[in-house]
Amino acid sequence: MMIDDEELRDVFKVASEEHLQNLDDGLLHLENHPDDLAVLEALMREAHSLKGDANMLGIKDIGTLAHQIEHVLTQLKQQENPASSLGNGTTDSPYERLAHAIAAIRKLVHEAVTGEPARVDTFYALAELMGASVGVGGAGEDEGDKGTRGQGDTENEKILSAFSTLHTPHSALSTQHSSSYRIETIRVGTRHLDTLMTQAGELTVTKIRIAHRLGEIEAIANLWEEWNRDLFTNRFAFSREQQGDVALQRLETFHHHSEKRLEQLGHLVNTLRSSLSEDTTRLEQLSSDLEEGIRTLRLLPFATIFNLFPRMVRDLAQQQGKLVELITEGKDTLADKRLLEEMKDPLMHILRNAIDHGIEPPQERERLGKPTTATIRLKAYQTPTNIVLEISDDGRGLDLDRIKQIAVKRGVCGEEELAAMTPSQIQALIFAPGFSTAPLVTEVSGRGVGLDVVKTNVEKLKGTIEVESFPGLGCTLRVNLGITLATAHVLIVQVNQMPYAIPVEFVQTACLIKSEEIFPLEGRDTIIRDSQPISIVQLADLLELPPMPSGLTQETALSCIILQVGQAQLGVVVDALVDEQDVVIKPQSQLLKRVRNVSGATILGTGDVCMVLNPQDLVKSARSRSQSISSTHTRQLASTKPTVLLVEDSIATRTQEKRILETAGYQVITAVDGLDGLNKLRSHTVDAVVSDVQMPNLDGLGLTAKIRQYQEYSELPIILVTSLASDEDKRRGAEAGANAYIIKGSFNQEALLSTLKRLV
Repeated sequence: MMIDDEELRDVFKVASEEHLQNLDDGLLHLENHPDDLAVLEALMREAHSLKGDANMLGIKDIGTLAHQIEHVLTQLKQQENPASSLGNGTTDSPYERLAHAIAAIRKLVHEAVTGEPARVDTFYALAELMGASVGVGGAGEDEGDKGTRGQGDTENEKILSAFSTLHTPHSALSTQHSSSYRIETIRVGTRHLDTLMTQAGELTVTKIRIAHRLGEIEAIANLWEEWNRDLFTNRFAFSREQQGDVALQRLETFHHHSEKRLEQLGHLVNTLRSSLSEDTTRLEQLSSDLEEGIRTLRLLPFATIFNLFPRMVRDLAQQQGKLVELITEGKDTLADKRLLEEMKDPLMHILRNAIDHGIEPPQERERLGKPTTATIRLKAYQTPTNIVLEISDDGRGLDLDRIKQIAVKRGVCGEEELAAMTPSQIQALIFAPGFSTAPLVTEVSGRGVGLDVVKTNVEKLKGTIEVESFPGLGCTLRVNLGITLATAHVLIVQVNQMPYAIPVEFVQTACLIKSEEIFPLEGRDTIIRDSQPISIVQLADLLELPPMPSGLTQETALSCIILQVGQAQLGVVVDALVDEQDVVIKPQSQLLKRVRNVSGATILGTGDVCMVLNPQDLVKSARSRSQSISSTHTRQLASTKPTVLLVEDSIATRTQEKRILETAGYQVITAVDGLDGLNKLRSHTVDAVVSDVQMPNLDGLGLTAKIRQYQEYSELPIILVTSLASDEDKRRGAEAGANAYIIKGSFNQEALLSTLKRLV
């Protein structure tokens, strides 16, 4: 049921989000501090307020659930030992039932403010909240309760089934697509609005003053036209009358009037110059104040998004059988609204990646002498020039040997390149597209899109990301972001008689180089700076501009800018260095969205349109140019069809999957069970195995284990496609040696083909 009044919809949306967030945060706190009665009472007030708002607006379902939440919290408060009632976060604890109810209310709130169906059965939600959805004899249910339900376990299973779709943990979010997270409302103090209104009034006054200046300019123009007209008339009369007395008298009169008009003109010009100078200064000050005031209104604390993560971390850790504590610092650090919106998904990816890959299981941590509960620290702080986000964990850290092995296997870089890299450069390879160290590819992990998405989003915000790892001790990811997104301090350069802007935070230095300083190294033009080789390239070549005659000689010094993007350096040769200034960046239109090497445009003081270049893209373009020959060679080698062994006992499924694979360009060998598949493998050369799990004679897990017994098949990609979807099934698949685990229930050909493309 949707709220009819638009204003009330907006009010209820903001208020309910605050109540639900406070309830969620408080429940997470109570899980670790169940005896904190002050928090318990605060949650009761939140539930009571939410109930009152919902009932007033006629949203009875939300009011009913909020009332029952308040009732459960009251019961907990009245018990002598709330800690024993809350349990340990198990599915039948009051805490878990409260969390499910809050998830249901979130869906109902969305329905109330958007009109989109929530698909929430309030009866089942209420029944679970009252204890009906736990197993027979579970918490919150006595023998009498079991007798009154009448339908026993069948009804319990129905309720649990309904809630399995109602409450999906945040780890279950898709890694394929970013969410459309938007902060739609901002609370603003009235004093800020009063200041902006005062400045707007001053701006109006200044606008009127400048309009008066226009009248003064009109007066000057009229005076000039009159003077010019008289000059022409007198010249004509003087030429006709020659040297007569009348002509001399007329000439004297003209000179007299000219001197007077010249004096008037000088006075008007000086007055106008002084007035315009004052008005321009005032206008600049007002514009600056207004810009700062509006920017301040858009600033929100990082708590806005930090508060979204404790529940996600808790649910994902519990799902993987790990113990994780999330500590947030710097929640009061302010940042632009858009920056918070764009960083929500990257931070979610980083946290999930830390839990998936970085944090060890409790038993392993205990064996290593670490606390069984791991710590992930999420910190935000501001420097004079940047906003910094640090995400650190005390897990296993990065395995450099494993990263190098995967980088070569995936074609990210060659062994020669790896040999020349520093440890920090090797660690940075985890941000490469398609890179993943996950031992098992599932629907939410190991697809190599998480950290690539992070790097893309950070670069879109004109930021950089770097990684610092200590084997066995943990890993830290550090994100540096610009304080403002609308303006930038840039270096203006000239190429082919056109201006281009480069953000100065990526410019390490500018220098002059001579042609004899350039030498080839591994197929790239290179110079030496601070005893380090740096590849250089013409900016015109990177931008694919047409060649122009330069008139350069061997002795001509070239203007070169050294770009620093993370750990990478690149020398860019330009025609000239023009200026350094602050500019307002205009984003690219929806038609263009993303243009390689360009992050936006600006208008210079001269009125010229100037492209603002993207330094990250420039570095990528330079690498692409140098790798074009090797890439062409690789494509030629990959022109033959790869062969896939398809092992599936169902003829219908086998036919469908064979058709999908052959359409995608694979050569397919089929087998009807695991034993047949093993025999086919020994008699054919294949590039990958796609197998079902439940099969006669030899199942998929047994087939995988037997394949891994052979040394020559130790790196052969094995993909299990099955209907067994539990975490235990996936664990068994990983232990057997499978590289990927695709669920038939959510099967689509894109999942299979994209996984094959990554592994083969």
